[in-house]
Amino acid sequence: MELINKYFSLSDEQLSSFKQLMVLYPEWNAQINLISRKDIENLEERHLLHSLAIAKFQNFKKGTRILDLGCGGGFPGIMLAIVFPDVHFTLIDGRNKKIMVVNDIIKKLDLKNAFGIHGRAEESKGKQYDYVVTRAVATIEKLQNWTLKLIKNEQINARPNGIIALKGGNIKEEVKALNKSDYYEITPVSSYFAEAFFEEKFILYLQH
Repeated sequence: MELINKYFSLSDEQLSSFKQLMVLYPEWNAQINLISRKDIENLEERHLLHSLAIAKFQNFKKGTRILDLGCGGGFPGIMLAIVFPDVHFTLIDGRNKKIMVVNDIIKKLDLKNAFGIHGRAEESKGKQYDYVVTRAVATIEKLQNWTLKLIKNEQINARPNGIIALKGGNIKEEVKALNKSDYYEITPVSSYFAEAFFEEKFILYLQH
């Protein structure tokens, strides 16, 4: 875990969980295409560490509730659940096969603070969260529309509740679709991690 050790000071138990992920994801990827064959060779950098950029951006307080929308194989939710054991994570995806993988990995890591559900965020009723996190799911405008009723008004963290999205591509063009009254921040992931892969990666935070 050379890269994760480079940027994070984790407990032996947390490091053990990340080491298990380095075995579990290739095993599952041989059965279900979670990650491109090319990327599985760069699992730690392009998926585990990339997911953890959110942990650099926001130190979530104990009791925070987070929805990982369109979690796929569990990125970034599972990684964040390892780093923040006192924060509750719900991982949702419309593809049942991927939620099956997510829940199997959660069980094998014995993560008590995370679980996966099959469904669509916009159909989720009754539950609310402090933050919605995503990675390469949809435009920020769509994410805003899908999550309007899912984000709490009451906050417990220093940064107001909202969406924290891992993004690539032309992000400045994407935010033009937002209303002028919307508050957002764009943070280059390269401000946290020096590897070349992160030069075109960003965190887009949109306040609720």
